[in-house]
Amino acid sequence: MNTILSIAAGGALGAVSRYGFNAGILRAMGNNFPWGIFLANVIGCFLMGLAAVYVMEKMPANDVTRLFITTGFLGGFTTFSAFAFDTLKLVQSGQTSSAIIYVMASVTLSIVAVFAGFATARVFA
Repeated sequence: MNTILSIAAGGALGAVSRYGFNAGILRAMGNNFPWGIFLANVIGCFLMGLAAVYVMEKMPANDVTRLFITTGFLGGFTTFSAFAFDTLKLVQSGQTSSAIIYVMASVTLSIVAVFAGFATARVFA
């Protein structure tokens, strides 16, 4: 139960942080491009890379702490970091072709799914 509560707390903090970060970037840069979410994704991926080394390898962090930071906070700040980390794991394990397919299919199908969901909602709303 501690693990679930830790992930939930990290996720809540990450989501609220993403909201605040995005709002600040929108105020600073306007809304002509989704800079806030774009930067949250890039920063979140950078932080996931740091966490992969420091929290998982260098620090004696227990599973609850590791999951609070990675799955919870960074997952709430941006799910893109989990996607990028999975890609890294595929490449590191020598599955470069699978990594390329994973990236291409994830991006393409996710965009198609957003359009399809939007169109479906327009039809039934």
